[in-house]
Amino acid sequence: MRALVDIDEGQVRDLDRLAKQQKRSRAALIREAVADYLERRGRQTAEDAFGLWGQHKTDGLAYQEKIRSEW
Repeated sequence: MRALVDIDEGQVRDLDRLAKQQKRSRAALIREAVADYLERRGRQTAEDAFGLWGQHKTDGLAYQEKIRSEW
């Protein structure tokens, strides 16, 4: 897929410099950056949710029974 993205001139110059140093295309660097970003964002979501109740001192079953008794 192709995507049209606006990037300021300074970022384009920096990408070109890195591409030349690494002997890679600008597009390859952008694909790598997008992949890294998506991987980090996906991982943060899972890490944020894992152990969510760990900070609470309430027993999970007791909480569930309390909430259900309110129905």
